[in-house]
Amino acid sequence: MKTLAVEGELTIYTAAEQKTSLLAFLNSDNELELNLAQVSELDTAGLQLLILLKREAAQSGKLLRFVMHSKVVLDILELTRLTSAFGDQVVLAQN
Repeated sequence: MKTLAVEGELTIYTAAEQKTSLLAFLNSDNELELNLAQVSELDTAGLQLLILLKREAAQSGKLLRFVMHSKVVLDILELTRLTSAFGDQVVLAQN
């Protein structure tokens, strides 16, 4: 299983560059973890990117887990009621 830690912002300002690297990561293995502990800001563009990754993983028959959610990520997932939709165990990172 491969793990990638996302650091900093997942926002409209970084989504385009993050998308390229995250999709490359998605193609690197069949079982993947995306560590979200260091995500400092998340907006709708970043949320759309996370949704895209989950959808692409499912369509490709890959397992993608989001782990160690930062408080920012957890707050947005709860606000949008998507926490359970992703199907990941929610563990709040120690910040």
